[in-house]
Amino acid sequence: MAAPVPTAAGRALGSLGLQPRKGLGQHFLVAPAVLERIADAADIGPADTVVEVGPGLGALTEVLARRARRVVALELDAALCEALRVHFADRPNVSIVHADALSVPLDDVVPAGEPYKMVGNLPYYAATAIVRRFLEAAHKPAVVVATVQREVAQGMASPEGKRGLLGVATQFYGAPRIAFTVRPGSFHPPPKVTSAVVRIDVHGAPPVDVPSEAAFFALVRAGFAAPRKQLRGGLAHALRLPPAEVERALAACGVDPSRRAETLSMHEWAALCRAGTEAGWSL
Repeated sequence: MAAPVPTAAGRALGSLGLQPRKGLGQHFLVAPAVLERIADAADIGPADTVVEVGPGLGALTEVLARRARRVVALELDAALCEALRVHFADRPNVSIVHADALSVPLDDVVPAGEPYKMVGNLPYYAATAIVRRFLEAAHKPAVVVATVQREVAQGMASPEGKRGLLGVATQFYGAPRIAFTVRPGSFHPPPKVTSAVVRIDVHGAPPVDVPSEAAFFALVRAGFAAPRKQLRGGLAHALRLPPAEVERALAACGVDPSRRAETLSMHEWAALCRAGTEAGWSL
């Protein structure tokens, strides 16, 4: 069998004496048309500040830097970070920061109050945690555009009536939609799964009235603790409450106790959270 032909990304890594690191989930997005479509999906323009998570070899960074006012790229891999700093040394609108997107103080990345967009080709193992970190932050982006595993994107954008925990958690903070899918061959090395680019337009305020975000998500997690169970029994078990008490709260919200968690709308979850808080549930 003939040896595989080296890709441009492979040659770039080789010139740096590097290999993709499985422990960091590195699959570098290198297809030029896909990179342009990602920037299109985020509507990147000359007034924008962009926080890019996981620039890797800098292919998407190049596209963003050409369109945006400023790009701050967060790279966890120290060796890649140094290579990126050399490559973009003559680009004053690009800053390369050696940091973990899950823990770096976001006000250190973008000054408090400055609008920004978050864009990234995210490692599959940490994608939902990274998106959640930005959505839950006090200093939220206006838009998130992330390349994630297709099934994760579908979960984020799941419709009412089929909305799982990931869908509720995402849609509490923003309006997601799948922009397009990405084939494995668009990456180096190719992953074993299909990816998708999801755009989330972040809400200025939650779309529903809840006593607190903590109480709301405590209730939702309890509801999905046993997703195949009816809400009456599932919530009673997870919250250690008498089933009759749960049934009364559901009835007060106009929710059939025999329904399952994925069928509830955001407004029904919020109404149940208010009812449970008034009833003294430990949420």
